[in-house]
Amino acid sequence: MIKIDKLLEFLEAQYRKKTKKSLQIYRRAQRVMVQGGSHSLRLFSPYPFIITRAKGPMVYDFDRNAYIDYWQGHYANILGHNPKVLTDEFKRFSLEDGSLHTGFEGESQIKLAELLLKQLGHKDYRIRFTTSGTLATMYAVMLSQAYTGRDGVLKIGGGWHGASPYLLKGVKYYPQAGFEQAESAGVPKEILRKIFTTRFNDGDDLEKVLWRKGSEIACLIVEPFLGVGGFLAASQEYLDLARALTEKYGIVLIFDEIISGFRFCPSGVQKLYGIEPDLSTFGKLIGGGHAVSAVAGKSEILEKCLPQGSAKLRVLFEGGTFSSHTQYMRAGYVMLKSLADQASRIYPKIAATGENLRRRVEEVFGDRGIEVKCTGDGNDVVKGSSLFMVNFPLKRVRYTSAEDVWNPALSHVRLKEEVLKLALLTEGVHVVHGGGAASAAHEEKHVEQTIAAYSEAARLFKKYLY
Repeated sequence: MIKIDKLLEFLEAQYRKKTKKSLQIYRRAQRVMVQGGSHSLRLFSPYPFIITRAKGPMVYDFDRNAYIDYWQGHYANILGHNPKVLTDEFKRFSLEDGSLHTGFEGESQIKLAELLLKQLGHKDYRIRFTTSGTLATMYAVMLSQAYTGRDGVLKIGGGWHGASPYLLKGVKYYPQAGFEQAESAGVPKEILRKIFTTRFNDGDDLEKVLWRKGSEIACLIVEPFLGVGGFLAASQEYLDLARALTEKYGIVLIFDEIISGFRFCPSGVQKLYGIEPDLSTFGKLIGGGHAVSAVAGKSEILEKCLPQGSAKLRVLFEGGTFSSHTQYMRAGYVMLKSLADQASRIYPKIAATGENLRRRVEEVFGDRGIEVKCTGDGNDVVKGSSLFMVNFPLKRVRYTSAEDVWNPALSHVRLKEEVLKLALLTEGVHVVHGGGAASAAHEEKHVEQTIAAYSEAARLFKKYLY
């Protein structure tokens, strides 16, 4: 611990030297905002750099530092920051129609819904839009509860589905409680008692939980490619079992594709697995840089939000003031159309970049005698992946679930979350959870600069820690 603190002290000093203006601006922010911002993950220690602009793979701060960015708008910017295909559309839209909110229905949302459903390819699916992943997953759970008449929710330990009260349990790993702890104050205990967790990619555990609690559970919500929980692909056998068991117990199967949707192919990753969930949630990149999310699913479930009938039977799915904002819908359509039209170029490219980063990051640490394992690779179903997460195993670990990634007895979480982040920032590379997502804007030169930054981080790790 003393060694880590000493290295962090060195890295913080280097970071402070290059971000003096950001610190001044951040101090202003602290005077008017709690913690100096509006999203805790952006507000890392000792303070965040404050950006002035973003383009392609790069972001730039007030001190004129340039960073190769692998967070890319919380993984929303698959084409990079402000891609030309979208900025050109924004210019045309502003000139022709104006870009402010009207609060009326428009054709643009129909076009986006038609395209999204076409790409999914499921029969008898419908969509309703909202503005965030948190809202989409919350509405999906509520629809499931209304449809089944049950209250229980089953989720994956380590699965993050936004800050809905129905899902704020089992996100972070706690040594004494694993993934069985509430994540927030303010969630009624009655709700927490109805949230159950199961281990990702563990069919035996899923069967046991459903054997005990199946009659109480309204829905199983699962990311078919686990996001923050570790960038891990589900096995075909696991998702097939999930589909079979949910049908057996009359449970709504929800695929949360907020991160994975349109990330691996111009559709949901569910299409690669050949599985039709009852409900799906999409967000992030389907908005083309705007606040768009969607719940898509079987008509008979979505129709639970129809206004007829009593309040006891209806789900008040209104989406919010800015749901289906015309410009948001237009941007989303342009994004999904671009991905569909250029799928043969975009997806192989970002998958190759992801593979290159995973392999070479492991190599540069291995050259220093430091074992690193990168998760994010695909499997027999998901053939390629643009995602990468760096892990420092403390013992032999086969990374298949969130427990393997986030249990501090198995992996050195602090090295990934705190030390590596600062080490890379001082070298002009921005990551989250040790890595991130390659975009179509990341070129070979950016990869080379990134690997050089990881190599310098490995040198410092060796000097201070090993």
